[in-house]
Amino acid sequence: MTKVLLGFMGVGKSTVSKELDQNYRDMDAIIEERVGMPIASFFDQYGETAFRSIESQVLADLLSEPDNLVIATGGGVVLSKENRRLLAANRHQNILLVASFEVLYQRLQEDTETQRPLFSKHSKEAFYHLYQKRMVLYEGLADLVITVDHRTPAEIAGIIKAY
Repeated sequence: MTKVLLGFMGVGKSTVSKELDQNYRDMDAIIEERVGMPIASFFDQYGETAFRSIESQVLADLLSEPDNLVIATGGGVVLSKENRRLLAANRHQNILLVASFEVLYQRLQEDTETQRPLFSKHSKEAFYHLYQKRMVLYEGLADLVITVDHRTPAEIAGIIKAY
């Protein structure tokens, strides 16, 4: 079955996916290719509803592929009811990567290469509330939860492979 990596932005879903399978699928990269622009630009221009619709199409397409894939989802994939339905049908292979809020916040502050509008537009307190809200949704869909604090991507991939 297809393994789906879930988790908040900056937790390492794409990095761990590369460790698991060189042919992994990164949903954010696929979406950017489909829309022809960075996600942040698409979000600003067309809004969240349009983005979530495309995200749901991409997730459905990937989950219907016959190959056993490794999918790195975007951090907000669980916000859509349709995406939660799709993920619920993929039980036993939804893997939640969790980092403490402070570790995530520090990673995101240090990441100068990736545009993250939700990070840059919120205070630390508001961002923490967003983190808490999403964690409830992730946990409701997760079959395996891995704390990534103080673990290398290779160690995390090893845990997933042993699962």
